[in-house]
Amino acid sequence: MPEKSKRPSLRFLLNNPAHFLALGCGSGLAPWAPGTFGTLFAWLSFPLFRPYFTDFGLLLALTAAYLLGIWIIDITGKAIGDPDHGSIVWDEIVPFWLVLLLTPDTFLWQLAAFALFRYFDITKPQPARYFDTHVKNGFGVMADDLVAAGYTLLCLALLKLVLA
Repeated sequence: MPEKSKRPSLRFLLNNPAHFLALGCGSGLAPWAPGTFGTLFAWLSFPLFRPYFTDFGLLLALTAAYLLGIWIIDITGKAIGDPDHGSIVWDEIVPFWLVLLLTPDTFLWQLAAFALFRYFDITKPQPARYFDTHVKNGFGVMADDLVAAGYTLLCLALLKLVLA
């Protein structure tokens, strides 16, 4: 089991399906800015499965992925010794998939979504900061990024109103 301060290894990633998903299929092993790499993984992987779902079907799948995330992050956080270790990026991936589902399908809109999501994920405006600080389990880890997704979508909607 890795120490709290160390990054998990490739062996740790492949040791358990929960770890593989929680670490974003390996994107969380990035040596710096793993949350950004996790969000980038979400952006790059979204077009691979999006065509196979209706909007409602994808919303159901994302709900299942979110609930699964609470469990796998809890398992992986306990194994690492840190409930919100930086290498755990499923909490960035699933909420950003939701953002992409609700964002116009153009590069500039998605780039704006990426930048806004990273900003809100890093700065953690309330109530995200509350979850990040006080709820140290899979639920809290997933919840703070869902809040970041909500702020991102709000800003994108306002931007669309301004540009319309």
